[in-house]
Amino acid sequence: MKLKPAYTYILVTLAMVFWGMSFVWSKIVLGYYEPITTVLLRLILSSALLFAGLAAFGKLRRLRRADLKLFMLSAAFNPFLYFLGENYGLKYSSPTVTAVIIATIPVFTPVVAYLIYREKLSLLNIFGLVVSFLGVLFMLLEQDYSLSVSPVGVAWLALAVVTAVFYSVLLKKLAVRYDAFLIIAVQNLIGTFYFLPLFFIFDFAQFITVKPTTELITSLLLLAVFASSLAFVFFTISSREIGISRTNLFTNLIPVFTAIFSFMILGEAFEMQKVLGMVVVITGVMMSQMNGKSTFANMYRFFVKGK
Repeated sequence: MKLKPAYTYILVTLAMVFWGMSFVWSKIVLGYYEPITTVLLRLILSSALLFAGLAAFGKLRRLRRADLKLFMLSAAFNPFLYFLGENYGLKYSSPTVTAVIIATIPVFTPVVAYLIYREKLSLLNIFGLVVSFLGVLFMLLEQDYSLSVSPVGVAWLALAVVTAVFYSVLLKKLAVRYDAFLIIAVQNLIGTFYFLPLFFIFDFAQFITVKPTTELITSLLLLAVFASSLAFVFFTISSREIGISRTNLFTNLIPVFTAIFSFMILGEAFEMQKVLGMVVVITGVMMSQMNGKSTFANMYRFFVKGK
């Protein structure tokens, strides 16, 4: 049954809320566990939920042998390298700064798409890239030009952005052959096995000393159910109902939700420089996804006429 537009917009907004909250929930879990443990537990829970849902709706299918290497490689980029970068970056940075830097992924994706697939890159895309980069610098630099956050955190987040961009290139090949939910479930499962050796080498000794609390268990479950599962489901449904371009417009809301929830739950300072930097980054991201006059015409029809 086709969803009514109003319900679709509610679903896509909820997906952005869940992804915005994920940085706050992850920050809470990182107060108990190291980043590797945090990601591993999140992937285990999410994989179990996704495979259970696929089995319940009869969506499970065998993978083509020829695609196994592609699945292994794509999982190495995301969730393995991406979540390493994101969670270690979050450990050394605030949730809002992390969300804003991660939000620049769509800015760099067209550049890689041009280099590999020769997809057209407009002047507006390039200008958006520059604007976003300046916005990130504005958030990260103090008045004396020193970094306001740990350089280590920025380096890890840069790794997350780079690996996510190259992952999107690999995902394009898989998306034409498999259901999105199956791809995510398989990649999360493979990612679990990638993280296991690191967990036993670096985190196991610390893991067994932690006494689980209600706050920890709740945050882990919220990450697995809402951020790693339902958000992807809602995003995919919205892409099908209103199109990828319209759905992607909503992703610019993620840093906004992260900033709001970080202020409400974690007491993160809402400084004017951070707010202005966030606005500049989001503006740049939107520009990078536009395509000249046709984009402005589409946005006018979407927001003004509701078509």
